[in-house]
Amino acid sequence: MDSRGRPPQHTFFYPMECYQPQLVEPLNCLARAGYGDVEIHLHHDNDTSDNLRAFLLNATETLNRDHGLLSRDSIGDLRYGFIHGNWALDNSHPDGCWCGVNDELTVLRETGCYADFTMPAAPHPAQTRMINSIYDALDDPDTAKSHDVGVPVCINRDRPTDSLLMIQGPLVISRPNWRRKPKVENGNLSGSQPPSAFRINDWLRAGVCIEGRSDWLFVKLHTHGAQEANSAVLLGDAMRNMHRGLKESSERHGFAYHYVTARETAQLVTQARLGVIDPDFGSLTW
Repeated sequence: MDSRGRPPQHTFFYPMECYQPQLVEPLNCLARAGYGDVEIHLHHDNDTSDNLRAFLLNATETLNRDHGLLSRDSIGDLRYGFIHGNWALDNSHPDGCWCGVNDELTVLRETGCYADFTMPAAPHPAQTRMINSIYDALDDPDTAKSHDVGVPVCINRDRPTDSLLMIQGPLVISRPNWRRKPKVENGNLSGSQPPSAFRINDWLRAGVCIEGRSDWLFVKLHTHGAQEANSAVLLGDAMRNMHRGLKESSERHGFAYHYVTARETAQLVTQARLGVIDPDFGSLTW
């Protein structure tokens, strides 16, 4: 449990090109039981803006109508978080594959995407120049990889018009000890990258935060949760030890830590942007 007595949260970004209701519903059961949430993941290639727009609108409607998933904003429109398959958001792969849509940020925003959570991608070539950041990306519909740079979110500063919120995870060069070669720490949890106390330090060292609110550190981790090789890490002793270590460190050093979903993370960013902070996370709104 975190500092509020809440269990760890996992946001399942379901690949909607593979939609099967009998696979989504068990995830929905976990969400209803208080263990996380479900948002949208998508793999596509050689796509068009119109096709992507129609697909996303149908996907959000399906998840909401058939499973009661996703959130709505103050005027009742469906909102969703997004992770792009193969990291190729906004046609960012240098070979032009695994997307095809140069105005993808616009399509996402106009179909209800509240934030993108794709990054980091390193060592993949789709990695952006902007790292360890929470920022607003402005789309250039004629150019790929518009999210390569952006405007960092700052308290009491308005969101740029027609921008899409980008929430990145940690990306640093790690060297566990002097005997080992440096390697990329990208927040991936897998069979080959289990959690550890040293990795927690790297995640915090990345310093992902909102300008003017440096006392809040955001640590967004990711995994390919449906791969069997990762199950021993995600559901085994390595993960249990990580959570125990967080609790012990919190008690020893006097800091609070909070498990939140992707949606709640974006809502906290929105609150910080407006300078309206609810320390108990009791009334999160868009």
